[in-house]
Amino acid sequence: MKTRVALLWHHHQPFYQDLVTGEHILPWVRLHALKDYYGMAALLREFPDVRLTFNLVPSLLVQLEAFAEGRARDRHLDVGLKPAEHLTDEERIFLVANGFHAHRARMIDAYPRYGELLRKREQGNGTAAAARQFSVGEIRDLQVWHKLAWVDPSYLQSDPRVRGLVQKGRYFEEEDKALLREVELEILRKVIPEYAAAAARGQVELSTSPFYHPILPLLCDTDIYLRTHPHSRMPRQRFRHPEDATEQLRKGVEYHARTFGAPPRGLWPSEGSVSDAVVALAQDAGLRWMATDELILARSLGASLTRDNYGHLQQPEILYRPYRVQAGEHEIACVFRDHALSDLIGFTYASWSAEAAAADFVGRVVEAGRRYSERTNGGTALIPVILDGENAWEHFEGGGRPFLRALYGGLASHPDLTTVTMSEGCADATEVLHGLFPGSWINGDFYVWIGHADDHRAWSQLAEARQALDAPGPGADEAALVRAREELFIAEGSDWFWWYGDDHSSEHDHEFDDLFRRHLRNVYRALDKPTPEELFVTNITTEPPRTVAEPPSAFVRATLDGEVTSYFEWLGAGELHLGGAGGSMHQTDGGQPLIALLLFGFETDRLLLRVDFRRRAGDLLVGTAEVCVSFMTPADMRVCVMSAGGRMTAMLESRDATGLWTRVPAPGLQAEAREILEISIPFALLGAGPGTRLGCFLSLHMNGAELERYPGHQPLTIVVPSPEFEAYNWTA
Repeated sequence: MKTRVALLWHHHQPFYQDLVTGEHILPWVRLHALKDYYGMAALLREFPDVRLTFNLVPSLLVQLEAFAEGRARDRHLDVGLKPAEHLTDEERIFLVANGFHAHRARMIDAYPRYGELLRKREQGNGTAAAARQFSVGEIRDLQVWHKLAWVDPSYLQSDPRVRGLVQKGRYFEEEDKALLREVELEILRKVIPEYAAAAARGQVELSTSPFYHPILPLLCDTDIYLRTHPHSRMPRQRFRHPEDATEQLRKGVEYHARTFGAPPRGLWPSEGSVSDAVVALAQDAGLRWMATDELILARSLGASLTRDNYGHLQQPEILYRPYRVQAGEHEIACVFRDHALSDLIGFTYASWSAEAAAADFVGRVVEAGRRYSERTNGGTALIPVILDGENAWEHFEGGGRPFLRALYGGLASHPDLTTVTMSEGCADATEVLHGLFPGSWINGDFYVWIGHADDHRAWSQLAEARQALDAPGPGADEAALVRAREELFIAEGSDWFWWYGDDHSSEHDHEFDDLFRRHLRNVYRALDKPTPEELFVTNITTEPPRTVAEPPSAFVRATLDGEVTSYFEWLGAGELHLGGAGGSMHQTDGGQPLIALLLFGFETDRLLLRVDFRRRAGDLLVGTAEVCVSFMTPADMRVCVMSAGGRMTAMLESRDATGLWTRVPAPGLQAEAREILEISIPFALLGAGPGTRLGCFLSLHMNGAELERYPGHQPLTIVVPSPEFEAYNWTA
């Protein structure tokens, strides 16, 4: 029997619309629809033998429909469509500030003009000043590239309209923007029909989640968190409304049935969050299976799931099978995702070649199936792999399409493997599991959504708004109650709580916080009740770790040999602190970045950099590995360090007017990597003298893909010292 591989791609966005104003505050539904949602389904037409599951969250679907029908608007769209010469100063600043929210290496620098515009912003003295330096033509080019970089890879390759815009590259006209809008609407209108068609031909199964993506166990009772954190501080108001959990799930199932003509059979509970109560909710909603993470299974069984040095599971007979979970009188089939395999796709393979990544994955599932069969006397494994179906691909070459083609082709052609939908994988579930440990796919608990002080405040505000809804007063009419309930259900979504605290952060933390409080304010507004003052004040009090630079205090006197020669050689260096919070995806194993320490300093005539990796630098920087120091100011140049012919080589490159990098002579440029990496760059190569401000990034690349970049968003600023630098900085 062939090993069964059950892939589930989870498509989800929070509900970004303010129901009072009608505006969608953030553009991610529209942009991911352009780049990911349509193409993820359409690609399967090339692989008719591949079967898999897509989980489509109703709060995403309802927004997709609105954008496809031209009913939805967001400010990014409006500013992008407005004639460039008619933009106000405030709109220009907004565009320059928000027109580059994309993966830099894959989606910005890949297009010379887009990268050129970003470097112009970086060279400005703040966003407002930079926006004033953009000409009308540059603003129009930014309007186009802000959308064009997000267009589906298949359109970028084959659609003559899109290829023409890419080839044109710059000096766009308003007619080009109108053409791109036609393409945008065309793709948006294809998204839901493409999934319906894939389901109709039996190639994919479509599953669902609760409507606004709430954490169902916490809606039932926030005190369930005490099961894993019995001594934790808790919100000032307990939230306990299992009826809301029931309604969120019922609404999701009904919306799915209306959209696709049949009710879903399966459930990905938001963030894989489960409990015994969720078993009952799911069965009562008519669902036949659900899924969560392997750590929930381990805790439910009181067992350990461990892996060897190659990442292979040592207890395959436990994980690689479907279960029938019984909770009281209720029962449902359940699978538990292999989080190591899922994280390889989400976080590791982006830096590999598509063929190597797919081959590695296929090899791992073949080995997993072999081990399962060996441990179960010939049994057939079911290997569930579940992860986000949109957020990873901007880190991959070609928007992830080369990898997916290699993956699907490898799975379909391997004689020992077959792909199945989740319903097919659960059809033979016989092993009984008595009850589920309450938790999510992150660490097997609910800490991310209720563990921080900011979370506590938000849950209390939600509970108080819920109390207001339960006691609306005699003057509230039915329409007002319906509006208030919908706003409250939106505020129950998991995403608002995801961004509170210090474990996840993005450039849009304050927009998410404002949206959460705005939905709660709208509850009181609909009920014609006074709005609590704290709903007008940010809930964000816990700042995420930031990238902070400590400047040099003295000249560095380092021996450039790639070794830690002495404690004193880097004593006067500055340090770039590398801490940073995670974003919209979370790596289950808490994978650490490869760069552990970055020091920078100077002698009178040169810049010195030291990079410490989490393993020996000389062992890491082999093959396709490369470290680049990219200078935005005073000149567009970069130093690339790599292994060549068994020794470290440093090259200086300059970007020409066409955006291409060309090698230039670099006398005095040095790099050595043994235990650590040390780089020496003469200031003269950069055309920099005393007082010159250098703006630079350091990045690590493997297989041609950028793996890590420091700082994350703004360049590190270094002022070239004068010979009197130490005297000015001397302290007793």
